[in-house]
Amino acid sequence: MADAIVIGAGPNGLVAANLLADAGWDVLVLEAEPEPGGAVRSAELVEPGFVNDVFSAFYPLAAASPHIRALRLEEHGLRWVRAEVAVAHPAADGTCAAISLDPAGTAASLDAFAPGDGEAWRRLYGLWERAGRHALDALLTLFPPVRPALRLAAELGPAELLRFLRFATLSVRRLGEETFRGAGGRRLLAGNALHADLTPETPPGGVYGWTLCGLGQEVGFPVPQGGAGELTAALLRRLAVRGGRVVCGAPVERVVVRGARAVGVETADGERHEARRAVLADVGAPQLYWRLVGDGHLPARVLDDLVRFQYDSATVKVDWTLDGPIPWTHPDARRAGTVHVADDVDALTRQAAELACGELPARPYLVVGQYASFDPIRCPPGKETAWAYTHVPQHIAGDARGELAGRWDEQEAERFAERMEEEVERLAPGFRDRIRGRHVHTPPTLEAANRNLVGGAINGGTAQLHQQLVFRPTSQLARPETPIRRLYLASASAHPGGGVHGACGAHAARVALAAHRRRVPTVAAGALARRLQGRGR
Repeated sequence: MADAIVIGAGPNGLVAANLLADAGWDVLVLEAEPEPGGAVRSAELVEPGFVNDVFSAFYPLAAASPHIRALRLEEHGLRWVRAEVAVAHPAADGTCAAISLDPAGTAASLDAFAPGDGEAWRRLYGLWERAGRHALDALLTLFPPVRPALRLAAELGPAELLRFLRFATLSVRRLGEETFRGAGGRRLLAGNALHADLTPETPPGGVYGWTLCGLGQEVGFPVPQGGAGELTAALLRRLAVRGGRVVCGAPVERVVVRGARAVGVETADGERHEARRAVLADVGAPQLYWRLVGDGHLPARVLDDLVRFQYDSATVKVDWTLDGPIPWTHPDARRAGTVHVADDVDALTRQAAELACGELPARPYLVVGQYASFDPIRCPPGKETAWAYTHVPQHIAGDARGELAGRWDEQEAERFAERMEEEVERLAPGFRDRIRGRHVHTPPTLEAANRNLVGGAINGGTAQLHQQLVFRPTSQLARPETPIRRLYLASASAHPGGGVHGACGAHAARVALAAHRRRVPTVAAGALARRLQGRGR
């Protein structure tokens, strides 16, 4: 019997397992898929000798997260590598905005759009240097984030803190308009904000864009050398040293609840695993409550709130093997690890409107990744591995071009991939001639490959304001506790949500440890009282 069972060997589950093992607990991790990692995996998806990241790919949040940094994964073989340009945003007019690792390079890029925008960037990044780390710590701290909030207030002072609170409510379009005269800085902010399922007009998109831009300037958009799976491998090696066990191909079908508390789990083969102290679930809240626990164990208010739970937009991801680097017209795009493909903020708004109407976008906004210039071991010399993803509706009502039905059969998947390739070709003429092969992940195949990517949603639930902080996953004060004692939600459905930062798993582990520490004196006191009562008789 293990002290704790962790359901799911994704990054949150593995961070939780490591923290529990650090405390001396016997930990068993049960993973449904044949291999661990969840959405942090790499493989030769297209052809031998070319390593592709199967799901997520670049990790500024992981490199900056206090939860992952504290694990010191570099001691277990992880090595971060970075492109000299973290992110570039070219356009068909030949311009390109770019965040270089050197702030002077970023400023020069933005001054090319409008003189003075480089200085505007320095001021915006200066705010990040003063307040960003405190704001990020507040986001990634167990709610309520009292200490980071106090540090932020002390840094800024009352008057500036009020201005910062207004800043944090802005849409990314408004933040860009208030900060930059030219289009370059606005593109960078908006392109980064739309990594989540936000629109240019939606608060708090501004602070999302500012956070990713600030991280891009501070730590770059790093990747594990050799592929995303190397991050998972380091977590597994660290866990093994501390005695933790991971069993793959063991899908959990039921959380065993007895006396309103979780006492173990049952896998698909009927095997039961008991847990002495806790069960932590790195699975989406709806799956956990409806499928693994069952509504018979849940209060009516939780069931009512779950009906309102909203997943983020679906995703289509294409991986390529190429006969050379992507031939971007602009040199900054060629030097970047991540490239945003959309002409301007208005183009992003048009796509957001199409998604809101349930339409496949006519000209999808792409986030593109490429590696040959800074992680060449992923492909043979002179070649390239690359990928792009875009958002599509969860429920498709039509196609903005009137060509596809959204069935996501093989033919439609290939045609939509070609639509994505058209967007890259506009900014990198000759790109399609370099394609050796491709692998297309549609919403159904993403979910089939990873149960947590429901409908192709990659963030465990929408990042919209109505499902953040005290509203994530339901109105329960953003805590990992569930209505079932000793059962904790450790997935991106919990606060603070999507992104590879490990906070959801870390929060669940620390709350489980604290709850056990509180129980031990209570149990001991109860046993002592019973013994004294017996002597009194």
